[in-house]
Amino acid sequence: MGARERVDGEVTGRSVLAPDGGAGYFLGMSTIAEVERLALDLPEGDRALLAAHLLQSLPPVLDDEDEGIAEALRRAADFKSNPNIGMSLEQLDERIKSRREGR
Repeated sequence: MGARERVDGEVTGRSVLAPDGGAGYFLGMSTIAEVERLALDLPEGDRALLAAHLLQSLPPVLDDEDEGIAEALRRAADFKSNPNIGMSLEQLDERIKSRREGR
């Protein structure tokens, strides 16, 4: 069958053929933009599956350039040790409302 073999929609050789035997995509694409365009043309379910596969292929990394995660963890620990420093949702709403009104 050559470079365009189809094995249940998986990549074989240099092409990807649709599981139904339809037209495939040549893997020699040169830009991410081309891949993105093709991906966005997929039906929603296929895009979701592709996104899941791509996300699973990445290492689990927390990138915290502004140290926001560290600050959130510090605040959570502070609140856990002293719950009185927190406020209710109603108190937060009132504080926001008063700031908007310039009180």
